[in-house]
Amino acid sequence: MKVSIIIPVFNEEKTIALIVEKVKAAKLPKGVDKEILVVDDASTDTTSRIVKKLAGLRFFRHKVNRGKGASIKTAFGKARGEIVIIQDADLEYDPADYVKLLAPILMGKTTVVFGSRFSNLKFTLFGKGKTPLPLHFIGNKILTSLTNGLFGSHLTDMETCYKVFVKKILDLNEIKASRFDFEPEFTAKILKKGLTICEIPITISPRGYNEGKKITWRDGLVAIKVLLRERLGK
Repeated sequence: MKVSIIIPVFNEEKTIALIVEKVKAAKLPKGVDKEILVVDDASTDTTSRIVKKLAGLRFFRHKVNRGKGASIKTAFGKARGEIVIIQDADLEYDPADYVKLLAPILMGKTTVVFGSRFSNLKFTLFGKGKTPLPLHFIGNKILTSLTNGLFGSHLTDMETCYKVFVKKILDLNEIKASRFDFEPEFTAKILKKGLTICEIPITISPRGYNEGKKITWRDGLVAIKVLLRERLGK
């Protein structure tokens, strides 16, 4: 069995080499191989130059910036694995969690796993450094609660990067989203299919805007619109 690890990147010259190294070093269950697919969404820094020098991966580049969702879909169309893992290019998410994220799927308990940042996280509202940003924490809670209310789910972290799923359950070409709205649309479509999403607690090192975080409150408003559209079937 093969796992396709998709890494969408945009201006990640400071972290891309290290995250690829961590992904390569990440252990997988016995009998499971991995392939790494990196898609550069028209970065304006040296990200592409760095990735081209790295071995053991497949690299694709957009000529114009199309968004995170578009990058994921580009890689999905090239993926050869039976299972897909989405991995952000920063160092917030730890590839060492792959084994426990894959376990429920390999055991036949589910076909979709989300890595939850909040199911066991001690959140400090006024913390500094790498403490989760208050607005992102609150915004994610609002979006996750809305998702649960609209689709009858019991998620704790809808916006998580770590979405692991059996490739054949959903053709990502069905997804209209091309940017950060990929997360809510993907989640909604999975839930509308009647599939159960299993959440697994993960280890994170949150980053702030000074470290390259890109999602904003405007993306939150778009996410609400996407969730309502999916629920109303428009």
